[in-house]
Amino acid sequence: MSEARLYRVALPMRIGFDHPAAKRSTSDSLVLRLELDGLTGLGECAPRAYVTGETTDSVTEALRRVPMDGLFARLRALSARDLLDRLHEDGFARTFGIDGGNNLLCLLESAVLDLVGHQLGLSARQLIPGAAQEQAGGTAPLAVSQVLDLSIDVEEFLATRGPFHFVKIKASDDVERDARTVTALRERLGAGVPIMVDANMSWSAETAVRTVRRLQDCGMDHVEEPLAKRSWEGLRTLRRETGVSVLLDESVCGIDDLRTAIAAEACDAVNVRVAKNGGLLRSAELVEHARASGLGFQVGVQVAETGPLINAGRALAFAHPGALTVEAGQSDRFFPQMIVTPAPAVDRRANTIAPAEGTGFAMALHASAERWAVLACSQERADWHAVPAV
Repeated sequence: MSEARLYRVALPMRIGFDHPAAKRSTSDSLVLRLELDGLTGLGECAPRAYVTGETTDSVTEALRRVPMDGLFARLRALSARDLLDRLHEDGFARTFGIDGGNNLLCLLESAVLDLVGHQLGLSARQLIPGAAQEQAGGTAPLAVSQVLDLSIDVEEFLATRGPFHFVKIKASDDVERDARTVTALRERLGAGVPIMVDANMSWSAETAVRTVRRLQDCGMDHVEEPLAKRSWEGLRTLRRETGVSVLLDESVCGIDDLRTAIAAEACDAVNVRVAKNGGLLRSAELVEHARASGLGFQVGVQVAETGPLINAGRALAFAHPGALTVEAGQSDRFFPQMIVTPAPAVDRRANTIAPAEGTGFAMALHASAERWAVLACSQERADWHAVPAV
């Protein structure tokens, strides 16, 4: 038996999240459940129009055009081990003959990898290319960063969100407010905790140098995506004139973007996010290319991931240790009840994460997920059709 089921998940968030590019009070993800001969694979994507140009609507429509009978036939044609080897060698798009945007590929690839993990009895990080030699030392907890967004003030953040290993501040539209925030954090945290300001593409080339120098004087170490997306020359100028460490996020959606950024001397590090970068396989390729080029990397998240995507990003972090920092998200704070079980955990006493225990992404859909089901197809009925409302 083979079946696919799509869930469009819009979980209300207990607390909101606010930054220069978007505000969010609900999740906005697509979750795909594949079933093949009694085993299940779960995938997820979190499209954001300001990042890749994709939305949940556009990815849903793209998925409707995917020949799912061909995907299931491919899953049956190869053994799970041969399929994993092929995925590592050729990538998901070539292996399955499916083209599309990064979030569509992430949705399908993550579901397939989860299924393969269950078939082979492998954990998620064992499914990631380049991870084999690091498996033995990759089980210690990883420290995670804390994000100060515009919905919380600095005193509450300092009082409730520690301990702190790395802090990211979402920039406001007032540089002096941001300067006060950086100053307050540096005074309380001391010199040992890195501070990064994420502008989410909101600063102009004309004011960026002055803004960066002001924030450097207050104790900022890194700046993330300060200018409009792919402003290569402006980024090079900013680095040369200020010496600031620049991490790129929205500008780097694929390996070609990263190569261009490196050639332009536009960055010091890259934010790798599984959905933004087209799935785990392409994300691992970005990490390896960044390392080979002498760049740092962050393993990041999309705000309000709801399930498989969380454990996919964590698997990447454990498979490729040495990140500048790792984001764990705030699903435990955002959602009173999640659509997966067990819910991904963060040890808030230490602000660390541990590897998920189990095969694949080590989670199953909770019964409450059915309220979000929108489409289904099966071996008997290959076309996507609407799921009756629960």
